[in-house]
Amino acid sequence: MSEFNERQLDRIIEMAWEDRTPFEAIQYQFGLPEKEVIKLMRKTLKESSFKLWRKRVNSGVSQKHLKKRNPDIDRFKCSRQKNISNNKISKRR
Repeated sequence: MSEFNERQLDRIIEMAWEDRTPFEAIQYQFGLPEKEVIKLMRKTLKESSFKLWRKRVNSGVSQKHLKKRNPDIDRFKCSRQKNISNNKISKRR
């Protein structure tokens, strides 16, 4: 996890919080599997925030796991987000 700079860590955490961004998208973009994302979140967030995040991820609301995801959703990103080009960090303005 120390190989990521602050901006990359912020983006990983942001993607982990987003309900519609699956763990597979984080792994694709940053090479970080689900277990490592969980470790990162545990290390980075306050304990109460981590517990809220885990509860949400494991609930039926979140679609963080592709297997639990509605088959009609065929993309990793929000329709308002720029295309993911495997450039490690999305371009924000």
